[in-house]
Amino acid sequence: MRPRYPRSFPALLVTGLALVALPLVVALVTNTVTVSELAGRSQHAVQQAAQATQESRRLVESIVALERTARQMVILGDRSLLDAYQASRERLGEAAAGMSRLPLDAGAAATLAQIVREEQSIHAALSRAGASEAELAAAVRRFPALAERARVIAARAAELIDGEIEALRATADRAQRITWWQLLALLPVVAFLATGFTILIARPIRQIDTAIRALGSGALGSRVTVRGPRDLEDLGERLDWLRRRLLELEEQKNRFLRQVSHELKTPLTAVREGAELLAGEVVGKLTPQQLEIAGILRQNSVELQKQIEALLGYAASQFHKVAPDRRPVALASLIERVAADQRLALRSRGLELKVACTAGTVAADREMLRVMLDNLVSNAVKFSPPGGVIRIRAEAGDAGLTLDVGDEGPGIPRADRERIFEPFVQGTLHATGTVCGTGIGLSVVREYAAAHGGTAKVVESDRGACIRVCLPPAAAPGAGAPAATGAGPVRIPAAGGR
Repeated sequence: MRPRYPRSFPALLVTGLALVALPLVVALVTNTVTVSELAGRSQHAVQQAAQATQESRRLVESIVALERTARQMVILGDRSLLDAYQASRERLGEAAAGMSRLPLDAGAAATLAQIVREEQSIHAALSRAGASEAELAAAVRRFPALAERARVIAARAAELIDGEIEALRATADRAQRITWWQLLALLPVVAFLATGFTILIARPIRQIDTAIRALGSGALGSRVTVRGPRDLEDLGERLDWLRRRLLELEEQKNRFLRQVSHELKTPLTAVREGAELLAGEVVGKLTPQQLEIAGILRQNSVELQKQIEALLGYAASQFHKVAPDRRPVALASLIERVAADQRLALRSRGLELKVACTAGTVAADREMLRVMLDNLVSNAVKFSPPGGVIRIRAEAGDAGLTLDVGDEGPGIPRADRERIFEPFVQGTLHATGTVCGTGIGLSVVREYAAAHGGTAKVVESDRGACIRVCLPPAAAPGAGAPAATGAGPVRIPAAGGR
């Protein structure tokens, strides 16, 4: 089932961030409320503890003050001390009212009410006119019990405050456990949401990246499809339009190469046949000067035919790329065939071809390998000075086939060592001869080498240029077979031969 995307990529990002952040925000708000409640309860508990301490102290102090004033009044017999006693009674009433506002249990509240009633009874006895000394003394003796009850109330209030603090601690522990459980529950949820939106976001980007890489590598046959937000789908449609446009241009280029090459090949065939007839003296005996001219015509018509065939081969390789048909190839025999094809060009420039082949049979596409070697030798012939030497060295081992073709020409500047393998690109040093190259011979060499999984590059040489082709081994019958015993350097002269 195709996921439903927002209409734009920014909307997808915002939605993803919002959904990933939502559980975290909920957890943060919940923890904030819990901490706020705990803070409020803590503050209330601290206030109650302070109030209980203060009021219980005032209660005990007020009873002690009442007892002291009552004893003085009894001992001195001074009734005027009732005013001081009344002031202490007011403080006792305020302390009792303050204690009553605390969360006392039923026993403590009853004790507090009993203290108030006892004090009222004592006050009535002390303030009654005509009370005897014995009655006054009995009233005074009731104060220690009253103070003891006040201390009991203070202790009970402290116990209640401690209980509240313990309950608060338990609540804090429970809130902490809940927070940890929320965290453990949110982690997989957030991870799931983050992973899901990462996939949703990365999928269209990966499709765009794959499409761009395919366009860059020349794979223009597959349609570009991007699934995602509307703006990214629009980008995918534009990339597909670009693919179709490139495909049209590529087809136009290949069609042009095929048509031009074919149109040039037809009249050139007639020119070559005429040159062959003249050189063979079919139409009559020729003078030495005429034979020389016929030879020049023949040589240049052959060179032009090779270049046209190279154009056709390049157009075919670009239009219909085929995997190499790896089969056992006798390398020495293939080199001899290429040397025979190039014998006329070698003879005309007085060049010598030296071959050192220590490879017996290799697994490769025979036609591709022949084209690579023929292009390399033809390139070396063009840049070799008259009377020079062209060297071919072929070795096969565990790393595969290594094929070197070197000449004694001016060499290849470092700035051109990569450019010369590009189609229709020639180096800054131009070949000698009457026919100019097309600049596709070495590009075909590299392309065929890459089709085998190998490479083609320029290597350092003491003199002239040296181009190396490396082909990796393949699991094919005869691949990497050792050379025959006694195989060594082979010298193929420029003239004569088999």
